[in-house]
Amino acid sequence: MGFIEEGRQLIQDFVTPEIRSIDARLTAVEKRVESLDAKVDKRFDSVDKRFDSLETEVDKRFDSLEGKMERNQAQLLDTLQRMENYSHILERLARVESKLQSVA
Repeated sequence: MGFIEEGRQLIQDFVTPEIRSIDARLTAVEKRVESLDAKVDKRFDSVDKRFDSLETEVDKRFDSLEGKMERNQAQLLDTLQRMENYSHILERLARVESKLQSVA
């Protein structure tokens, strides 16, 4: 056997089985990574659903708060309008009383 043939035989006897072993281990690692990736994707989907649910709830609460604020603003404007009317009535009443005192 020549040197080249001995080298080939050495590769076939020792290196090739190691390469096959490494390939099998790499395949197992790839499968494990794919499995973990699927689990992570599933968890992220779950978290996304939770955030969507929370966003919907926050939107509902915000809309409710906005409605309450609008009602309070309308009530406040109504109250201010009534106070202005009362002010005008008091002014008119004061003028009438003044005229009554001057007539008496």
